[in-house]
Amino acid sequence: MFDLCDNCVRTPYVSRRQFLSRVGMGVGALGLAALLRQDSLLGAEFDPNLSPLAPKKPPFPAKAQRVVHIFAAGAPSQVDTWDPKPALAKYDGQPVGGRGVAMQSPFKFQRYGRSGIEVSEVFPKIAEHVDDLAIIRSMYTDIPAHEIATVMMNTGSRQLAKPCLGSWSIYGLGTENQNMPGFISLHNGGGLPAGGTQNWGAAFLPGVYQGTSINTSAGPVDKMIENISSPYVSESEQRRQLDLIHQLNELHAQNLQKDAQLEARIEAYEIAFKMQAAASDAFDVQKEPENIRDLYGKTPQGRQMLIARRLLERGVRFVQVWAGGWDHHQDIGDRLPKTAGEIDQPLGAFMTDLKQRGLLDTTLVIWGGEFGRTPTKDRNGNANPGRDHNAKGFSLWMAGGGIKGGTIYGATDEFGGAAVENPVHIHDLHATILRLLGFDHTRLTYRYNGRDFRLTDVSGSVVKGIMA
Repeated sequence: MFDLCDNCVRTPYVSRRQFLSRVGMGVGALGLAALLRQDSLLGAEFDPNLSPLAPKKPPFPAKAQRVVHIFAAGAPSQVDTWDPKPALAKYDGQPVGGRGVAMQSPFKFQRYGRSGIEVSEVFPKIAEHVDDLAIIRSMYTDIPAHEIATVMMNTGSRQLAKPCLGSWSIYGLGTENQNMPGFISLHNGGGLPAGGTQNWGAAFLPGVYQGTSINTSAGPVDKMIENISSPYVSESEQRRQLDLIHQLNELHAQNLQKDAQLEARIEAYEIAFKMQAAASDAFDVQKEPENIRDLYGKTPQGRQMLIARRLLERGVRFVQVWAGGWDHHQDIGDRLPKTAGEIDQPLGAFMTDLKQRGLLDTTLVIWGGEFGRTPTKDRNGNANPGRDHNAKGFSLWMAGGGIKGGTIYGATDEFGGAAVENPVHIHDLHATILRLLGFDHTRLTYRYNGRDFRLTDVSGSVVKGIMA
């Protein structure tokens, strides 16, 4: 199809993109389908002379160098976890303000640590770290619908598909391990979360910034990451094929314009190739000592949190952990302790482990869901009731790099239904996270379709009260 001689290109009968795409298909089934999807590897700008994932220094001093976001999908009840409300016991079973029938929490709260912060009995292990936590009790969001609110929490957008928090983070900072994706999203199977792949998508940012989704319940490493090793082509042959692709790309780029989609796709091939060795090590929790695996618990969530620590330790910049099951419209007295129990020991162990390894001071840990729940009974009178959706007030906590531990920020009303003191919107939360990573959220932008976009749209204020 091409007549090549003396480093010149003559008579191309197909486009550069078509040619290199066809050549690239010979790279022996290099893995990570999420990285190799052509329709998602999009970007308006790409500099082939500098890896887009190369570590970058943020413009402002930052204590947080990496992030782990534990997403409590389904919306935990704030008044049963982090925001005790004695008034609910006083008015239990009575109508309150036209909002329904008050429902006291079936769980006891106890003071922990030097700070004496009250925590529900459902979190005994996490509560041991309360002096490291900054608990925001005045979160609020726009719409109490799972799909919209989940995407909103991750991307700051209700409608237009925009880059998520993890993608913005590695767009700004790069990553410390060039043999791994900079952003990895861990889930335990059972289908995609509400909002699907938008939650870890790069949208209009270059495709290398999107999250790589890993099903940690799939079994061994070669099942978790399909096609991580080629059964058809040796590693040395794959390296030769990739080198050829790079040479052809440079050769054609001398005569034709650079192509953002193509550059991103080739970068994805490189990451997938490098991951063959790096990922096999990072995701193999059997390499951990027995006492560490016991500390986390030999459960799906325990395995997930242990993998998260191993990824962070190996230089992955942003790790998202999906820990769902919080949609308790009924039987909350029975179901909430079970859901909390699945994450309590693993997350408590994770905090302990980070401290022992000297990583907590430079790692920003975030726990929370997409919205909260009502202080009233759902549907007013089920035999074993739960709580309905509530966007007006909920709790979320952060710990680690740059966070003032043992802190309560903001408050809801006496029943826990709405934020009334120092309310914190999703845009404010995102602005704060970016500031802890060393960025002014108004200046970390990307030009797309004639406009400079940012994570916080046109609003957002840094929550300075939780910062050390």
